[in-house]
Amino acid sequence: MPPWRARRRRRVSDTPAKESPVTEENAGSAAPQPATGSHGVWTPDGEVPPAAPEGVQEDAVLNALKTVFDPEIPVDIYEMGLIYAVEIGEDGTVKVEMTLTTPSCPSAQELPTMVEEAVRTVPNVSDVEVEVVWDPPWDPSRMSEDARLALNMY
Repeated sequence: MPPWRARRRRRVSDTPAKESPVTEENAGSAAPQPATGSHGVWTPDGEVPPAAPEGVQEDAVLNALKTVFDPEIPVDIYEMGLIYAVEIGEDGTVKVEMTLTTPSCPSAQELPTMVEEAVRTVPNVSDVEVEVVWDPPWDPSRMSEDARLALNMY
């Protein structure tokens, strides 16, 4: 399985949140407080998150892709498995390889444009290239479990 497919399956909600250890300061508080890093950013494991690099954040690109929906399907194109690859260059260029459910998809003209516009909203993106590929052909096995549930395909 390509590494980008493996990343799709990990979700923040799959990681249980850890609570702060009980200390003299918070022993009397009604509810445990979440652990935070030195920047006040909550982290599931209580560790300090690394400083954000100046480049394009992969998570931000993936979140932008999740805002694009095929007008005929109530599931975003990322969960549908239409995004095959995302490459982020050091200069801020983003290349997206995507496919469509069929070559005769009525949204074939607008979906790549919608993907490009969504990725351009990500901070530090300098250019976007969207390539529609047909190999391998899309099939329903590429859909996430969330997409299958949304479309009642179980």
